[in-house]
Amino acid sequence: MVGDGGTRRVVVVEDAPEVRALVAGVLGQAGWEVTLAETGVAGLEAVRQTDPDLVTLDLSLPDIDGFEVCRRLREFTDAYVVMLTGRTTEVDRLLGLQIGADDYLTKPFSPRELVARVEVLMRRPRSHKMAGGTEDVVTVGGLRIDLPRRDVQVEGLPVTLTKTEFDLLAELARSDGRVQTRRQLMESVWGSDWDGGEHTVDVHVTNLRHKLGGAPDGTPYVETVRGVGYRLAR
Repeated sequence: MVGDGGTRRVVVVEDAPEVRALVAGVLGQAGWEVTLAETGVAGLEAVRQTDPDLVTLDLSLPDIDGFEVCRRLREFTDAYVVMLTGRTTEVDRLLGLQIGADDYLTKPFSPRELVARVEVLMRRPRSHKMAGGTEDVVTVGGLRIDLPRRDVQVEGLPVTLTKTEFDLLAELARSDGRVQTRRQLMESVWGSDWDGGEHTVDVHVTNLRHKLGGAPDGTPYVETVRGVGYRLAR
């Protein structure tokens, strides 16, 4: 998703004026069309109005906790979400990823690192033909994955996935039942220069399993191959 005419749009949700100005300036210089919001409510409305490619989200907002803002965002947008926060615990980072964030930076952060992380997100492949003559639509039991349309259904009902969740599922679908290691998935989805740690893959796979469920016999659609990685059930 890129704005009309190739313009990339970002909504910066941040209550601290100095951080808001920093993020807006850095991304503006990198060519982004920036919309600012000082509260969670204002941020949600700005996202609805501008349909951005990216949201940077502070966790400590004056009205709604940033985690709750992220949950609400995932109800209506698949924009990338990068959380910016002074909270440094692993629990907060993992919670952010679990509820749909794509990346997480702790304050103070380097402006160059922010731009680099964002560029990694934007380089992720979106929709393309599967190699080797494989069909664009992959069906596993009641699971149907339409890769070009980025559409997922289970038993005929639509399943809403974040961009990262869909990209992981798509990589597994393209593997035609072969096992993908965590490292392979990280390089395919996050890029070879990603340094977020392989545990990030586990978090997003857990989210996928929760949303997709499994076959009537209880077998999950995304299977774990112990000591190796993951594969899509066939």
